[in-house]
Amino acid sequence: MGTPAVEIEELSRVFEPRKKPPVVALDDVSLAIPPGEIHGLLGPNGAGKTTLVKILSTVLLPTSGRARVLGHDVVDETKAVRPLLGIVFGGERGLYWRLTGRQNLAYWGALYKLSARETKARTQQLIERVGLAERADERVETYSRGMKQRLHLARGLVGDATVLFLDEPTTGMDPLAAREFRTLIAELRDEGRTILLATHDMVEAETVCDRVTLIDRGKVVATESPRTLGQVISRFQRIDVEGVDAAVLGEIRALTGVSGVTEADGGARIEVDEEGATRVVLGRLVDAGATSVKTSLPSLEEVYVQLIDDRGLEL
Repeated sequence: MGTPAVEIEELSRVFEPRKKPPVVALDDVSLAIPPGEIHGLLGPNGAGKTTLVKILSTVLLPTSGRARVLGHDVVDETKAVRPLLGIVFGGERGLYWRLTGRQNLAYWGALYKLSARETKARTQQLIERVGLAERADERVETYSRGMKQRLHLARGLVGDATVLFLDEPTTGMDPLAAREFRTLIAELRDEGRTILLATHDMVEAETVCDRVTLIDRGKVVATESPRTLGQVISRFQRIDVEGVDAAVLGEIRALTGVSGVTEADGGARIEVDEEGATRVVLGRLVDAGATSVKTSLPSLEEVYVQLIDDRGLEL
């Protein structure tokens, strides 16, 4: 298989604020991401996503466990790890508004200790790649949200990063800008770069990521491809039904494996969360003379909500 791009083994991080109980931000997390993969990291606020990215980017020390980037330990080999990384923030962080787009990239090129010639050439290349050539010499404060995010991506690539950490990169973008940004991300993957994408956007995870890890309360809940994640939790199903009365729905609500029944517009949606319960519910509905019954698997968003109890999800 070769060396993973990111390898995490039993990683934990506990914060101990003064005069307050300890806070477990990461709890025995293990994860391996192969080179050239776009890996989604989904979780509510406080799930541990940011803490994990900070440890991988050598900003924060773990309490226990190990993490490596392309074989280099993030604690013992920070000087080897940092040149491999690019970090792209969402929002307005990391850009200097009173500088032009070109000046921002030149500044970061200097921080990466590139020569003047390398900085000039790479800056122009990146400006063209992210579609900012016509506005490169204008102040960033005049840029739209989508343009700022494209500049963020260019900044993350100034050092020719092999591994990119993207934190909510399309937040606030209009649909067209978000789609163009996702296309750029896919192109970077095709070049062999590895991307860890922290996002709340289920469409983004489904359309861009090769695999997705759901994290909650510092623990990994599941890791799968977006397309097969529903199969991993196949016990979760939904049944839309019409033509049954309230008494029948009351009986079904009491069945083992039925997590909820919601009545609306002359019908109902029955949520099932145990394997085998769907067959029992369908048999009862047929016996009761239901006029319409439809089963379906949940979307990635619904999978996420089911797994973490709908705690703090932001879309």
